[in-house]
Amino acid sequence: MAKKNPEGNMPLLEHIQEFRARLIVSLIALAAGTVLGYIWYGTNVGPIPSLGELLRTPYCDIDPAKRLSFGPEDECRLLATSPFEMFLLRLKVGALAGTVLSCPVWLGQFWGFVTPGLEKKERRFTLLFISLGVVLFVAGTILAYVCIPLGLNFLTGIGEETQVAALTGREYFNFLLQMLILFGFSFELPLVVVMLNLVGVLRYSMLKGKRRVMILAIFVLAAFITPGQDPFGLFGLGVALSILMEVSLQFCRFNDRRRADNRPEWMDTDDDAASTIEAPSDINFDAT
Repeated sequence: MAKKNPEGNMPLLEHIQEFRARLIVSLIALAAGTVLGYIWYGTNVGPIPSLGELLRTPYCDIDPAKRLSFGPEDECRLLATSPFEMFLLRLKVGALAGTVLSCPVWLGQFWGFVTPGLEKKERRFTLLFISLGVVLFVAGTILAYVCIPLGLNFLTGIGEETQVAALTGREYFNFLLQMLILFGFSFELPLVVVMLNLVGVLRYSMLKGKRRVMILAIFVLAAFITPGQDPFGLFGLGVALSILMEVSLQFCRFNDRRRADNRPEWMDTDDDAASTIEAPSDINFDAT
């Protein structure tokens, strides 16, 4: 990578070369993570179960009477309806796992690329927001993982008197991954509100009287983005987002109050008002 000066100034060509080098490193890390994810899909890592078993657990938690069983011992397996479905599904899940496993590398490359152009204070805030973004995304996926078996039990119980669930791997994992990703990204919304407040675009005074509207909008959003439309996922996402949004509003309230305390009085003077000029007290006007 090109050597940068202390101020972070670089010619355009060197910026492009550095971006290319960092992109190559990120893609190599992503490819390596995908290979590890592909292997982990069918292999236990010490006490950690295989990735396939972890992702299949919500389906296996469904009441056996509501899903199709294979064999006398109630083997919990998903169907495959095409020759390459199992391979493509394993590759898809492995790529997603590889993205997560390699995130320290590609996030580090991103951080190293943007850091030279930021001030010291901006670097601190950027690193903090990236860390919070990762934590919130993981928290959203954990909530989705908890809600999925509840939602599946509800959905597969509708009409169980005349039918039984026999999901294919493609259908189930598409549903599972949609839930994980959508819940994860939804948890980023409060962080966006905080960022807009910090840059001065969104103030607490604009939001404080709209809590009921915001909560209603959150539940409507949860109803739309929940793939299964089940009440457990909708309620869990709606309540969690409402709590996180309230935390972000309280931060906006604190930040606006701090900003007002540090605001000089002359900035609140009307543009048409005349200002007074006071003579410095240390000047002596007496003739010598």
